Amino acid sequence: MREIVFDTETTGFTFGDDRMVEIGCVELVNRVETGRTFHAYFHPERTMPPGAQAIHGLSDAFLSDKPLFHAVAEELVAFIGDAPLIAHNASFDFSFLNGELGRCGRDVICMTRMIDTLAIAKQRHPGAKLTLDALCSRYGIDRSHRVLHGALLDAQLLAQVYVELMGGRQIGLSLVSDLVAEEVVVVEAAPRVARPARHFAPSEGELAAHAAFMTRVKNPIWGAAASG
Repeated sequence: MREIVFDTETTGFTFGDDRMVEIGCVELVNRVETGRTFHAYFHPERTMPPGAQAIHGLSDAFLSDKPLFHAVAEELVAFIGDAPLIAHNASFDFSFLNGELGRCGRDVICMTRMIDTLAIAKQRHPGAKLTLDALCSRYGIDRSHRVLHGALLDAQLLAQVYVELMGGRQIGLSLVSDLVAEEVVVVEAAPRVARPARHFAPSEGELAAHAAFMTRVKNPIWGAAASG
């Protein structure tokens, strides 16, 4: 089963006045990372609010030479394909992804393909802190290299969190079909033949040595037991 874990960075909270400036996607097959990713920055056609820049560090100067979303949309849609899309607080990321797709005249992604790791985490860990950082700490996922929010880095961390939320890293049973079946040869064992018991009687010398040793044992416990 192919799935895409993704994250976005934006200029704010509501698509329209705000725009998407970065997207990062990580491909999973049977909940194992394949190494295939998609990552792009976009010019938002507006200035970057200081509050948003403080979160992800993407400045107007950095984004000034980046392409508009529509220039990269075809490549992004091709990478996503028809796979389910996984995000943390997914309705937010979907609103910007579908907003950008609709703005450039492309079909939006059906919400039935959305998998929200925040909703899954609320069921698994009710009452706990459920930010991406908190879930990384809970599952022992290293995020020491994460200083600012970044779409691809956050998607890579979320991919690991998602696997843990779904029960841990296991190879899907469907992978069995990819293995080459080897012929199993059954060898019948030869019938077992019962052998007669073998007796090892002591020699005359061994009996004499034992009797001599026994004379040297003082106050043997078996003698006390016999006299009692």
